[in-house]
Amino acid sequence: MEEKFLPIGSVVLLKGGEKKVMITGYCSVDRDQINKVYDYNGCVYPEGFLKSDQVCLFSHDQIETVYFKGYCDQEGENFRKWLKNFEASSYQNIDTLE
Repeated sequence: MEEKFLPIGSVVLLKGGEKKVMITGYCSVDRDQINKVYDYNGCVYPEGFLKSDQVCLFSHDQIETVYFKGYCDQEGENFRKWLKNFEASSYQNIDTLE
C-alpha cells in the first residue's frame, strides 16, 4: 500500500466497496463517534459532493485499490509530513476531545 496520507484528489476503492471515492480531506471526526479520527474524508467518484450526508469517512487501512494519485508538489508533501507528525502526537490524546 502506498504511503499513508495520499494527496487530495486521489481516487480509491475501499475494501468491500462498489463505488470509487475521491479523497477531499484529512483527519475527520464523525459527530456521533468523536473519539475516533479517520485518516480521510471523501466523496463518491465521479459524482462528487452532492449532499452533506454523503461524506465518506475512512482510514488508510480500509483502502483496497488506489486508482489515481492526486496532485503532489512540495507544499503538499510538507503538509502530509506534518499530518504524520500530528497523527503520532495527537491521535494518542483523542480521548481529551470530549
